[in-house]
Amino acid sequence: MKYILGLAVLWGGFVAPAAGWNAPLGGIEVYDRATGQVLPVHQHDGRRYVVGEPGHEYQLVLRNHGDGRLLAVASVDGVNVITGQTASTGQAGYVLAPYDSTTVAGWRKSLEETAAFYFTAHRNSYAARTGRPLDVGVIGVALFREKTRCCDWFGNREDDAMRDRAAEAPQAAAPELQSRRQEKLGTGHGRREHSAARHTEFERASDTPDEVLTIYYDSRANLAAQGVLPRDRQYAQRRPRAFPGGFVPDP
Repeated sequence: MKYILGLAVLWGGFVAPAAGWNAPLGGIEVYDRATGQVLPVHQHDGRRYVVGEPGHEYQLVLRNHGDGRLLAVASVDGVNVITGQTASTGQAGYVLAPYDSTTVAGWRKSLEETAAFYFTAHRNSYAARTGRPLDVGVIGVALFREKTRCCDWFGNREDDAMRDRAAEAPQAAAPELQSRRQEKLGTGHGRREHSAARHTEFERASDTPDEVLTIYYDSRANLAAQGVLPRDRQYAQRRPRAFPGGFVPDP
């Protein structure tokens, strides 16, 4: 079966947040293209979360920690990022070379183009607009080892030219920057940009994923309301008191 060859990576009690999620076989980072930073991962009740900023484009950085090729089947909001199908681990994915990384910056439209991921209101997400609103707010990657064989050839890799455009604001997302309603976040179908890829052969060692990495996302306010993030300590740790005591200090 043919898969997409991964391209070159673009750089970049509460548990202290980590930079991405590294598992034994592979890893994943959510990179905010507007700020140029990897979003910290917060752990809560056995799940991992990142804070999304409405209107910001983002991209996924997938890593291979081993000496063999990996197939990474990626989904956003329950939708396969290559085919647009309702996600299943048996579908198409990106192939990562040994000890390599690849960037997934958007929904793949062809072997030459993607539509950028950006954080948006739930109702404006690609999944909701295509009639699949129930799984909005989650990013998943299923990793598969390759069945042993010799003489694999990886071909050419795209360079990091897209990094120079990392701070560009997506036109499709501009209205979201002015919205302050705390609606659940989803991922939109943003601007088109060049992203070259090619097909390659990959035979899975097993039909069952060797690792599955899942990261949930939402706005800061919503994650604080869920207890994932601490509320603003200045106001949340105590109730206002009419007579807190003391004399009038200088301003």
